[in-house]
Amino acid sequence: MTIEEIEQEAARVLGRLPRKFRARLHNLAIIVEASPTRAQLRSMGLNPKEDTLYGLYEGTPLSDRSAFDPPLLPDRITIFAEPLVQDFPDPAELRRQIRLTLVHEIAHYFGMDETEIEDLGY
Repeated sequence: MTIEEIEQEAARVLGRLPRKFRARLHNLAIIVEASPTRAQLRSMGLNPKEDTLYGLYEGTPLSDRSAFDPPLLPDRITIFAEPLVQDFPDPAELRRQIRLTLVHEIAHYFGMDETEIEDLGY
């Protein structure tokens, strides 16, 4: 899959989210990049020589915001194409992992931590 095809798949995943969740996705950019940078890996406590990421949420979770906060820059969810394509060569498995990755990062946007997300199966 190319970056453009992964973008299309991410758009399909977003379109299939329940309306009550889609309606709360404001000021959020979802992008696809080739691979995570060393700085992104380090920010997550990962070793750039051994670890990688499929996706990354950067921003202030909804649960941490206040109506009194100043306007924020858009939050950002990045999907990383190269590690996904490398680790999931089967197209059906790749689409499944894109969905899991995007839903996982959206859960962070809503304020869920890793344990809560894993408990839900993501």
